[in-house]
Amino acid sequence: MTSPYTQVLYAACGVLVLSAIGVVWRRELSALVRLLAVQGAALALIAAVQAAHTAGAELAVIAVVVAALKAVVLPTVLRRVLAHDDQPREATPLVNVTASLLAAGALTLAAYAAARPLVDLDPTPAGRAAPTALAVVLIAFFALATRRRALSQIVAVLMVDNGIAALVFLIAAGVPLIVELGVTADVLLAVLVLQVLTARMHAHIGGSDLDDLRELQD
Repeated sequence: MTSPYTQVLYAACGVLVLSAIGVVWRRELSALVRLLAVQGAALALIAAVQAAHTAGAELAVIAVVVAALKAVVLPTVLRRVLAHDDQPREATPLVNVTASLLAAGALTLAAYAAARPLVDLDPTPAGRAAPTALAVVLIAFFALATRRRALSQIVAVLMVDNGIAALVFLIAAGVPLIVELGVTADVLLAVLVLQVLTARMHAHIGGSDLDDLRELQD
C-alpha cells in the first residue's frame, strides 16, 4: 500500500511537470504567471513533504521561504510587469502549440531515460520522482528558446530554477538554508532588473517582443 508521503510527493511532482507543460501550451501571459505560482506552490510542497519525512527543521523553514517567494512574491512582481504590457499574449512563438506539446512530451521521456541511472542508485520514492524535476528543467529551456516575449522568457528562467531546486530537494533532501536564501535572492533581484528593463522597452519601443530589439540592432 502506498504511503501518504509517497502519494503527496508524487502528486506535487505531477503538478510541477503539468505546470511546466502548461507554460508551453498557453499563450496568455497572465496564464503563464498563474502557472508559475502553481509551480512554486508545488515546489514548496515537495520541500515540506521531504521535511516531514526526514524530520528536517531547516528544510521546513526552506519550504516556508519557497512558498512565500516563489508562489507569492515573484508572481506578484510579474503581474506588476504584465500590468504595463499592452500585448497580453505570446502572439507568434517560434514553435506552434501542437509542436510545443509534442516537444514537451518528448523532453519528459528523455528526462526519464537520462535519469534512469539516478533512479537505480536511489530507488526511494523521492529518487523515483527525480526525473520529473529534470523534465521541468528541459521543458523550461525549450520555452526559453522558443518564446519571444520578455515576460515569457522570465517565466522560463524561473522554471529552470524551480526544476533545479526540486531536483535538489528530491535527491539531496534540500540544501542549507543560507544557500537557498542566497539563490532565491539572486533570482528575485534578476526579476526586478528585468522588470525595469521591460518597462524601458515599453517606453522606447512600445512592447516587449525581443524581435523588436533585433530589428533595432539590424
